[in-house]
Amino acid sequence: MDNHTKTIRWGIIGCGDVTERKSGPAYQKTEGFEIKAVMRRDAAKAEDYALRHNVEKWYTDADALINDPEIDAVYIATPPDSHKEYALKVAAAGKPCCIEKPMAPTWQECADIKQAFEDKGVPLFVAYYRRSLPRFLKVKEWIDLGKIGTVRHIHWHLTKSPSPVDLSGAYNWRTDGAIATGGYFDDLASHGLDLFIYYFGNVSTVNGVSLNQQGLYSAKDALAASWLHEGGVTGTGTWNFGADKYEDTVTIYGSKGTITFAVFDEVPLVLNNEDGRKEAIIPHPENIQLYHVENMCNHLNGKGQHPSTGQTGSHTSWVMDKISGNI
Repeated sequence: MDNHTKTIRWGIIGCGDVTERKSGPAYQKTEGFEIKAVMRRDAAKAEDYALRHNVEKWYTDADALINDPEIDAVYIATPPDSHKEYALKVAAAGKPCCIEKPMAPTWQECADIKQAFEDKGVPLFVAYYRRSLPRFLKVKEWIDLGKIGTVRHIHWHLTKSPSPVDLSGAYNWRTDGAIATGGYFDDLASHGLDLFIYYFGNVSTVNGVSLNQQGLYSAKDALAASWLHEGGVTGTGTWNFGADKYEDTVTIYGSKGTITFAVFDEVPLVLNNEDGRKEAIIPHPENIQLYHVENMCNHLNGKGQHPSTGQTGSHTSWVMDKISGNI
């Protein structure tokens, strides 16, 4: 990094599991970024995180972190039902922000957040990090190079069996309908749908059905949808969280071939076209948000445009709300 470029000091609100390996270390490894403070309502856990990760400050009050003059930017890593409350405060403070996905429980909340940052002219990012991962950029490269001709359709099938926690009835915010209407769909399907929008552009039309088939929790557990990207690519998806086995398969159908991959499993990317079958194995970095975080650093230093912003993140939430029947 240019020696004249100021280090951007980040504060993290909600230093839970996602920040332990996926994201937190990525901020520390990115030249030009520093984690200056963390916040968690449980003082002992906040202090423990700060000590283990060599973070200078810790708070139990989000307002104190947001308004700390030594904090330049804020990463919100709490469950989605608190994202809007914190994000509006960060916007009011005039500080850049990254919000964990999904951006908020509803599209309207996402729209409110996005507008607040636009009004302030402050950058807003959403942690849809697959847009920055080499594995998924290879798929985009194949598409853009016309390796399967003109893309016609994309289909994603994601199923899994209920977990022991699901079966026990123990509380899990990811299946609390008040926080995540679509349950695991909100947490998991958001990654894939956002990626498809990155590949093929915004969705103009979407229809979905959603219901709770198992009665294990208050959120939806079975969803299916069809949609149309503005460029003319059609899409379908099925997500069921009460099936007998785990399956994660995406197929992109083109006029001259197909591309098959998984959103979550690190299985080979498979290209089938007139030249035959080709596989690509591209492992993820140790800290999966590394390239996403590096792209934020570049964006904030005027060295590029980050692919996942408040604009793109809110559009993904609109698609999800349409599928879940919320709008």
